[in-house]
Amino acid sequence: VQLQAFGGGLVQPGGSLTLSCAPSGFTLHNSRIGWFRQAPGKEREGVSCINSDGGTYSADSVKGRFTISRDNAKNTVYLQMNSLKPEDTAVYYCAAAKGRIISSRLSSARSYDYWGQGTLVTVSS
Repeated sequence: VQLQAFGGGLVQPGGSLTLSCAPSGFTLHNSRIGWFRQAPGKEREGVSCINSDGGTYSADSVKGRFTISRDNAKNTVYLQMNSLKPEDTAVYYCAAAKGRIISSRLSSARSYDYWGQGTLVTVSS
């Protein structure tokens, strides 16, 4: 199983980016997917996650700005990020695991079995 996040880059505050994650050797059907990020000197945190039944989680810091979505036909997960702020600067990772998990654990890194290489998002003027 390989996951790779794409779409990072440099964007000005207030701008938008869309990250994508297309795993190989793993189907998104009946899977939970999470987007996590890690800023320098900080712990990895769950940003937006989607359960196998469609239930979602969004960190308070990104609610109303970030949207996670999945396209099972394309076997791809997206993270649409709008109104980006400098504090959103981090390496973003996608993670996956099979099946549904209780909602309280959806945002925990321990709830995912497969992790991809991250993509750097830098929000700066």
